[in-house]
Amino acid sequence: MQPKLIIHGGAGSSPKSKEGTEAVRQSLYKILEEAYALLCKGSSAQAAVVQGCRLLEDEPRFNAGTGSVLQSDGQIRMSAALMDGSAQRLSGVINVSRVQHPIELAQALQASTDRVLSDYGAAELLRELQVPIYNPLTETRLQEWLQERQRNFDTPAAGVVAQVVDSPRSGTIGVVALDQQGRLAAGTSTGGKGLERIGRVSDSAMPAGNYATAEAAVSCTGIGEDIIDECLAARIVVRVTDGLSLQAAFKRSLIEARQRQRDLGAIGIDATGEIAWGKTSQVLLAAYHDGTRIGDTLELAEDAIH
Repeated sequence: MQPKLIIHGGAGSSPKSKEGTEAVRQSLYKILEEAYALLCKGSSAQAAVVQGCRLLEDEPRFNAGTGSVLQSDGQIRMSAALMDGSAQRLSGVINVSRVQHPIELAQALQASTDRVLSDYGAAELLRELQVPIYNPLTETRLQEWLQERQRNFDTPAAGVVAQVVDSPRSGTIGVVALDQQGRLAAGTSTGGKGLERIGRVSDSAMPAGNYATAEAAVSCTGIGEDIIDECLAARIVVRVTDGLSLQAAFKRSLIEARQRQRDLGAIGIDATGEIAWGKTSQVLLAAYHDGTRIGDTLELAEDAIH
């Protein structure tokens, strides 16, 4: 089967300039090409998803890993999940700190009987795996937080793209892959909403935000509470399982979300190789490889669903 791959770097408001949009596009394309090359060499969908997430976590522009947003107390707490579609198995970590690649912790839990760990459990897993301590803080995110502190944290979410901004944004990173054997996988990683209360849990380590079966795989981005309320990733996948095409499942689910004034986006692939995406937010920072060409969603109309 021809491998397929789609990745995202968040959803929310558009970058402030055309130069910013182009910089995001080039970052996404570089990561897309590297992860897609693994699929072409015969790697599993899960391996390509983990590598794609690692690379996105290392890109300081995006809100995951290095470049994660700060919570209201000035600390970084990250969450990530990995779901293998062929095994229909989800694993993840919630509110983990001092790690470079949260997606690697999610991967390490795939074979565990306890597959989703919160902050203390994730910290213990770090020690067991002997993962080096890492500080994901960047100067840009620190300056964002300092500006918001002066405003008494009245902005509902921090920036999806790391820049000192005046408008609310939201985001995560995510990867969905179909490999040569027809296996699907999805991974999602986030620094959270930003400026949130201590202990707040995002959608990224839930089936609401990251879900995969043998029929379809979906990764979501946007305001986590909105994604949870829609149970968006699982809803789309279940609709595909029940007979809708992937595009039809996206369309119905996004129309419903828009009617309820949700702020979110999603990417997905089904077992036939169809790629789909949709959003209710202003922009979805996604790029895809359909086996013959690379494309992106950065300048789509606000109500676009494909």
